[in-house]
Amino acid sequence: MGTPSPSGSDLDEAKAFLARHPDLKAIDIILTDYHGIGRGKTIRRHELEALYSTGRGMPASLFGQDVAGDDVEESGLILTDGGGDQVCWPIPGTLGLMPATGRGQVLVSMYHGDGTPLAVEPRHALGRQVARARAAGFEPMGALELEFYLVDRERDANGRYQPARYALTGRQSLNTNTMSVDELDEMSPLFDAIYAGAAELGVPLESLISEYAPGQYELTIRYRDVTRAADDVIIAKRLIRATARRFGMEACFMAKPFGDRSGSGMHLHLSLAGADGVNLFADLPSGELNPLMLHAIGGIRATIADTMLVLAPFLNSWRRFASVVYSPVSDTWGVENRTVAVRVPSGSAKGRHFEHRVAGVDANPYLVAAVTLAGALDGIAQRRDPGPPAEGNSYARARAAHLPRSWLDAIDCFAQSAFAKEALGAELHHSFAAIKRAEWLRLALEVSDAEWELYGFTV
Repeated sequence: MGTPSPSGSDLDEAKAFLARHPDLKAIDIILTDYHGIGRGKTIRRHELEALYSTGRGMPASLFGQDVAGDDVEESGLILTDGGGDQVCWPIPGTLGLMPATGRGQVLVSMYHGDGTPLAVEPRHALGRQVARARAAGFEPMGALELEFYLVDRERDANGRYQPARYALTGRQSLNTNTMSVDELDEMSPLFDAIYAGAAELGVPLESLISEYAPGQYELTIRYRDVTRAADDVIIAKRLIRATARRFGMEACFMAKPFGDRSGSGMHLHLSLAGADGVNLFADLPSGELNPLMLHAIGGIRATIADTMLVLAPFLNSWRRFASVVYSPVSDTWGVENRTVAVRVPSGSAKGRHFEHRVAGVDANPYLVAAVTLAGALDGIAQRRDPGPPAEGNSYARARAAHLPRSWLDAIDCFAQSAFAKEALGAELHHSFAAIKRAEWLRLALEVSDAEWELYGFTV
């Protein structure tokens, strides 16, 4: 008899999966690190039942690594307790077949040997905020949108990356083609494969559009409980990457891969339901916005500065804010206004929710959801007034003085933030700040080609 799974996973799920796929030979097991990168192993078919029965060991030091996979000693997570393994358990409902690779895959979560969650794992940080919400009588519901670029493997004559050729015709367009349905048709073989993979993996992908730049697209994902919504992003990004590779192109989830083109965001839609599933953010009978939602927005406005490192975690993330094209870096809110940080979309009064628009697609969805939910819950507890909604173009306003102006400012603000420490837990807060500071230093010492061209033999 196996050890009880602290994640709630069930051996019957593994047995049913293997029975459905008798020719399957291998399964990828994926632990999501601070950077949203999947770390783990590829196991053979006969090992899957053991994963569900007794878990699988992996080092907790994976959470002490930078984006390149190098150890950051200052994180406090390297060789702790001699560097021994902790135990990873499958996340229920995430076991599926990845058609592009021909392998199975399952997300896993890390626990101590006694079954307590590892405090520094991002998914557990979100879990703590979800538990806090449930204790207050709320069920957090959400979805995240994914913007990304499809990039050709061959660079142009100047050595620069360029938009991918269409999967159907092999043609390449350098036009913006915003919301072009013909462009979607030319890329349809790829997206048909992505949708087929999503069906196998249980990810409810919905609308697809061509975005505001050559080669840029957006996929929306169906609304559901916020933890599964974050799982959906992890699975969807891997699905898109793996499928694109099989079509001779690469998917790029940098926030700003091209300096003169639109950045890629990851907008979080969030609401709170009651125990009966009814949306507690629904408009009042008078037609006015619900005070509960307004207090939540007030809490988020009050904490955006503290959370900017989570919303924009890399140097490249901050390039997205150098241009104001649909990339709000502010603490503004408004109704049906895409220039604000927190937008209340139009739509059904019963389905009312807000959209947090600041995070880039490079951010970790578990951490983004954790700090957003924490800010909302604080705002509700403190009955925070969000102030009047912004009217017109918020991009024209100067950035608020209290908001970080750079990646280093964001690191400092986050490191000093009592809110971020409380929202994410002291260990995760410390290690995340230390890793980001190490990444900043690594890049601060790198002299770019642009600097050589601009300054090298001139100054």
